[in-house]
Amino acid sequence: MRSPRPDAPAVEADALTKIYGSGNTEVVAMREASLTIARGEVAALLGPSGAGKTTLLTVVGLVTPPTEGQLSIAGVPVLEGPYPLTNLRTFRRQRLGFVFQQSNLIPFLTACENVQVAMELDGWPRRAARRRALELLDYLDVANRADFYPTTLSGGQQQRVAVARALANEPAVVLADEPTAALDSHRGRQVMGLFRKVAHDNGTGVLVVTHDHRALDVFDTLYEMEDGVVRMTEGSPATSMTH
Repeated sequence: MRSPRPDAPAVEADALTKIYGSGNTEVVAMREASLTIARGEVAALLGPSGAGKTTLLTVVGLVTPPTEGQLSIAGVPVLEGPYPLTNLRTFRRQRLGFVFQQSNLIPFLTACENVQVAMELDGWPRRAARRRALELLDYLDVANRADFYPTTLSGGQQQRVAVARALANEPAVVLADEPTAALDSHRGRQVMGLFRKVAHDNGTGVLVVTHDHRALDVFDTLYEMEDGVVRMTEGSPATSMTH
């Protein structure tokens, strides 16, 4: 698998289709979905439940292979031939960051340790991993909670730690699935703002699946998905904003 190119878009998806089952049980979950996310761009993916948003996210996140289509992450065509499983896992760990509706922090590790573990799994020395974890927590304004356990953190603080963990290995792409669904309006907007900060400060491509229409102004681009089809929405901030 080729090395990533820093000049390439974070995500280039072309005509991705995902079909489950066959014959009378065939379900087309995603139909020729195409989108491009530049480095430093934060994009929202909107749409009703069952539209195919999570399917698209798992395909772009290299969790689920598509039935058809092409996908490049940071200039690397990841769908060429059969998935090379060992390399794919390494590539996913190093080039992709994930944030979910629930923070999914490990309860018996502190906030700092939850971020550290992502780097230690990738071979970082413990001291270097802790130093970077503290830098990320400081960047996301939760350094004062570094040695606290997840159950003592607010929902917004837990999501900040989850974002720090997603950034641990300097990914080209961060994928977030309904990251504000469990937060109130104020904390939800703060977390959405973090994704814009992450994208613009670090040159990371960010794709956020959301039903939350309260903070859409933080996004550079709005995509909408319905019946498995993706389109850029009219009036998307991308048409009126510059990065």
